[in-house]
Amino acid sequence: MMKVVLVGCGAMSKRWLDAARQIDGLAVVGLVDLDVERAQARAREYGLASAVIGTSLDAVLDQTKPDAVFDVVVPAARREVALSAFAHHCHLLTEKPLADSPDNARVIIAAARRAGRIHAVVQNRRYVGNVRRIRRFLDSGAIGKPTSIHADFFVAPHFGGFREEMAHVLLLDMAIHTFDAARYMVAGEPVSVYCQEWEPANSWYRQGSSASAVFDLGGGKVFTYAGSWCADGFRTSWEGSWRIVAERGSVLWDGHDGLKAEVVASGRDGIVDKTAPIDVPLLDPADRVDGHLGIIQDFMHAIETGTEPETRGTDNINSLAMVFGAIESAETGRRVAIAQETQ
Repeated sequence: MMKVVLVGCGAMSKRWLDAARQIDGLAVVGLVDLDVERAQARAREYGLASAVIGTSLDAVLDQTKPDAVFDVVVPAARREVALSAFAHHCHLLTEKPLADSPDNARVIIAAARRAGRIHAVVQNRRYVGNVRRIRRFLDSGAIGKPTSIHADFFVAPHFGGFREEMAHVLLLDMAIHTFDAARYMVAGEPVSVYCQEWEPANSWYRQGSSASAVFDLGGGKVFTYAGSWCADGFRTSWEGSWRIVAERGSVLWDGHDGLKAEVVASGRDGIVDKTAPIDVPLLDPADRVDGHLGIIQDFMHAIETGTEPETRGTDNINSLAMVFGAIESAETGRRVAIAQETQ
């Protein structure tokens, strides 16, 4: 039985606990939150009568001695939670983003390495079925190597609360999902970015609800991102809408179930090469999906086998670097180089 303590009992904790109760061999032995009544309410809601409840993570870890910590706190508290978990010899699975700054991300990763503990991030868009299918299809070489990746994200949520007041709201709170998916689908790594943010007249956010960015992903691959959190009408999926252009064809994904591809065929229609539909294979049994559930299972498997989880912090920091590179570019008005973090 693997014992875990969950810290941060806000709304997002429900997704973690919904997944956790589907997993045999996993026991939530403690709940931590600055609001003890909120932690107690979660315990009642999920039938965790024997879980230790507290406001101090150190105290609950001392009492329960778990194998791992589930971190669902606000990003500003992530470094403190991570250092506490590693000091108690716990593995750590954290909600995205990995950290609230590049320096704190490096501190967390270094602490995990020193402690010899597994550290991973809930970057759950990688566990979407069509993201897996696209990666496998592109890896097959059926349409050649990808060269241009385009993602649109246009949704208009009225969150209320802190998001509507935060700076760089789209880039900092949401864009990492799209950035990480792009990295994964085309096996690219960020080299540089140019980004512009703006606040449309119809926006109800304080700053940064709309952004456009161009990334160099290395190896001749360029990724363009266009997004808005105040675009009413014709909204995209929360996964975005994608076009991936390769050497001999293209893939289109609407972010829902609409996934199709075309490959260059023989002959031309006038001055344009003919194309023909080509099947994108269905999911392989080895593909890991199911969002939070899939990631938690992957994390547990890594602990049990001594392997690395797919969304390990040492990889995810490069998706986070895309976010902070884009923010720096938007603030300075210049192209920003993105240093590759060591794995």
